[in-house]
Amino acid sequence: MFIKLKSDFNFMKYRKIALGLSLCLIISSLILLATRGLNFGIDFAGGMLFQLEFDSPLSVSEIRTSLERAGFGGAVIQPYSDRGVLIRVKSDREGDQKKVLDSLRSSAGKDFRVLRAEMVGPVVGSQLRKSAALATVFALLAMLAYITIRFRLRFAVGAVIALVHDVIITLGIFSLTFQEISMPFIAGMLTLVGYSINDTIVVFDRVRENLKNPKGMAFVDLFNSSINQVLSRTINTSLTTFFPVLALFLWGGKAISDFSMALLVGIVVGTYSSIYIAGTVVVEWNMRSRGKVLSQGR
Repeated sequence: MFIKLKSDFNFMKYRKIALGLSLCLIISSLILLATRGLNFGIDFAGGMLFQLEFDSPLSVSEIRTSLERAGFGGAVIQPYSDRGVLIRVKSDREGDQKKVLDSLRSSAGKDFRVLRAEMVGPVVGSQLRKSAALATVFALLAMLAYITIRFRLRFAVGAVIALVHDVIITLGIFSLTFQEISMPFIAGMLTLVGYSINDTIVVFDRVRENLKNPKGMAFVDLFNSSINQVLSRTINTSLTTFFPVLALFLWGGKAISDFSMALLVGIVVGTYSSIYIAGTVVVEWNMRSRGKVLSQGR
């Protein structure tokens, strides 16, 4: 059952408090990223590659459990046949190869043949990271141009600032929890960006419609009214996305925990930022450039 609300909450009344909270979170996240850093997984850091063939079938969960007991969490495990499996483990020490193999023999309780064991570089190399960063900048500029054309420059700037806000805080939480940065995490971050910008555009679209007939309202009141008009949609979308992702995080297993955690954090932060970050930028910009009362028909 969907939630239907007829609210008249004054969101913008608390925009400066929310902005202060966001600044504290962003500063804390940047400090964490500078001091603690991120826990890059094997996709980014490289490690050891094993190609093994077991005498009898062994599940991925059994292999993962054996490796975690030996202190090799975050391994990438890819079965390629009933008994064959590729295992990539984050480590740069040659002596760990024997430790990994011994842990599998003792914990799994099944013998296997080692077809290949070697040190490998990261899947995502430094050049690819630079290319990804450049692509992200171009994507943000494209969003800026699109929203400027569809709405106004102040709306575009608000949306992009909200996106940067969401990404920095999500990275800060991953740094705090030392959750692994992996390819599923990158997929989660890209999904988060799409979700966040969509939520922001829904609010902006209602503001644009209301601007056609402002009835002499102060811009901050019109913006606040627009948020309340789409509040039911925002809550329903957030909840119907949040709970399935929460189920993935709780019961989906280690393989997708990075993806689901990035989405969980992103849904909460993105819903908040579409109102209090993007909205605050637009409202404050308008109040400083045009005054508090709208001209009729603008």
